[in-house]
Amino acid sequence: MTWHATWIVPLELQSSHFGKSRAGSLRIPPRDQGIKPAYSGAHAKLGVTPLASVEMSLKRLQMALAGAAGPDPRDALFRESAGDRMRRWLLGTAYACHPKRAGDLPHLLALSLADIARGGTRVPDQDATHDRPDTFAGVCRDISPETIMAAARLGFFPWCHFGPLKWWTRKQRMVLFLDEQHMPKRLRRDMKKSAYRVTFDQDFDAVVKACAGRRPGRPAGLTWVTPKIMRLYSDLHRQGHAHSFEVWSEDGRLVGGGYGIAVGRIFVTESQFSRESNTSKMGFATLNHHLAKWGLLLNDGKQHTPTIEAMGFREIPRAEFEGLLREHADAVVKPGPWTVEADLAAIAA
Repeated sequence: MTWHATWIVPLELQSSHFGKSRAGSLRIPPRDQGIKPAYSGAHAKLGVTPLASVEMSLKRLQMALAGAAGPDPRDALFRESAGDRMRRWLLGTAYACHPKRAGDLPHLLALSLADIARGGTRVPDQDATHDRPDTFAGVCRDISPETIMAAARLGFFPWCHFGPLKWWTRKQRMVLFLDEQHMPKRLRRDMKKSAYRVTFDQDFDAVVKACAGRRPGRPAGLTWVTPKIMRLYSDLHRQGHAHSFEVWSEDGRLVGGGYGIAVGRIFVTESQFSRESNTSKMGFATLNHHLAKWGLLLNDGKQHTPTIEAMGFREIPRAEFEGLLREHADAVVKPGPWTVEADLAAIAA
């Protein structure tokens, strides 16, 4: 299976209900446009209840009003320099042109241009994915926290190194059924004697930023966690959908972490990072322990890696994963900010 993060047409397909004027004041839509509920009209097929529609609309208004009150600290945290942006584009191009992926580039370009000509894809269709590139589902149009959640309920996610974000799924999903969690002996031993501390939802924005940083086996600057992705998932966190785990050293440094979104009884892991040995594994084991305790069914790791396979993750067909989403994605489980209820030693015991 091959995956493509890039293509060469740098178009943006974004819009929003709210914005700022040059002076930084709040700009309200014209009266004839109105402030529509997040899932009204053209949004009505996003697969949520009317109550959720009202709730999301209010949250978007709250975020707009908060933005008008003063500078958003996320602007500085998520900012990318021109040099870093150029490096990401160059490395993303090299990634896409790798011999095992280059053959699909003409297909990706043609399908993307055709989708843009149609206006893009707001929420992907499970019956409209492509074999080349594998399970490509369109170019994201008007992407927002709401459309990410609607797509996640269908098994899709946005992913791209540069240019417009694109929708993808997987033919095989690497998932952990939480009653099958396995903790390797070395990890269990390290957790029992560790001085690290794990928290949930204490520094989401710093975790997302760190996930875009340098890591072993990947050139510095090659990342799909772009400033746009950071902002979108940060907004999802503020809406209560996205959650982070943080691993702290004795002296209070953030040395590991990860984040993802809760889709009913299914948690979708997005990314992780480690700055010291095994820290993300410890945090991830802590997360999975709590997900099981709170009644979630599985953790979706998306694709195979040896690390998560050692923790009990296994591949299931896309059709089975979509069936689980239909059954469990609308459940209400553990609303609000998450809190760690057991330390590393207790979890490893």
